[in-house]
Amino acid sequence: MPLNFTIAPLKSTLNADLQAKIDQKTKPRGSLGQLETLALQIGRIHNSLTPQLNKPCVLIFAGDHGIVDAGVSAYPQSVTAQMVANFLAGGAAISVFARQHNIDLWIVDAGVNADLNAHPQLIDAKIAKGTGNFLSHPAMTPEVCRSAIQCGAAQVLRQYDNGCNCIGLGEMGIGNSSSAALLMHRLTSLSLVRCVGRGTGLDDKQLRHKVTVLQRALNQHKEATEPLSVLATFGGFEIAMMVGAYLKAAELGMLILVDGFIASTALLVASKLYPQVLDYCVFSHVSSEQGHQALLHHFRARPLLNLDLCLGEGSGIALAYPLVQSAVLFLNEMATFAEAGVDQ
Repeated sequence: MPLNFTIAPLKSTLNADLQAKIDQKTKPRGSLGQLETLALQIGRIHNSLTPQLNKPCVLIFAGDHGIVDAGVSAYPQSVTAQMVANFLAGGAAISVFARQHNIDLWIVDAGVNADLNAHPQLIDAKIAKGTGNFLSHPAMTPEVCRSAIQCGAAQVLRQYDNGCNCIGLGEMGIGNSSSAALLMHRLTSLSLVRCVGRGTGLDDKQLRHKVTVLQRALNQHKEATEPLSVLATFGGFEIAMMVGAYLKAAELGMLILVDGFIASTALLVASKLYPQVLDYCVFSHVSSEQGHQALLHHFRARPLLNLDLCLGEGSGIALAYPLVQSAVLFLNEMATFAEAGVDQ
């Protein structure tokens, strides 16, 4: 089942008009700094001089990982399902921030190792109760990996058909920072030590153990070098679905808000398959997870916030969203010199 996405490069026909509109606002040229760059990018993505943010949405993809059995996380696997319940009850950080900023929130069960109760915000897309332990065999088969990618794409199409044109992707999965570190290492050639972080709060001894375990996994799967092979070998169901979600959102011309380390690693895989996807992405923040800082440098990205976050869940997206709103509002509502009667 081949991947079949069509992601168009951003059009340049409105570039000059967008820049002129920004420069004619009642301010010194460039004085709104990164907001001006952001407004220009959003106008280009939506191909409009008056872009609008319609029904903003965060999708949280949740899945469990077999590698947790090797002791790479400070938390037990059961926390994944417990946090999904917390999302649905409205008690998690992303739940609070999404309510604050009127962002729709959906939780996608990509592969949680539990039977979850039905809920209006829960989307049952479970592939299996967690991936395999990649210390002994690939996390998933190539066929399952491609199926997960297509399933993630379908979740975005559903939101698009409901009127959404601004989407963010979050994740939940105990052990997924281990998957992300291996994906990053294999697809960037950065050293493993530079890609591995403390995840959910490992101490120094636990961190050394995590690096040792992940190096063993790399030695076990030296043949996995191509993006889809790397994803199937070391990834998670939630990460694979996020890859498809990024690609579909870009194909549909949506504004994509990128969260932290895990979310950015899924984007790395997507960008290795379709480099144009990066044109549609706004990086919400830089995480305190060391791998994320190196990954943003790899992308040559300028994140909007630096708050030392390392939570995931899409929390950075919700916090950065007001800045995205401000970029659109100043472009659409701020007076020009002529309108305000101010000498230019």
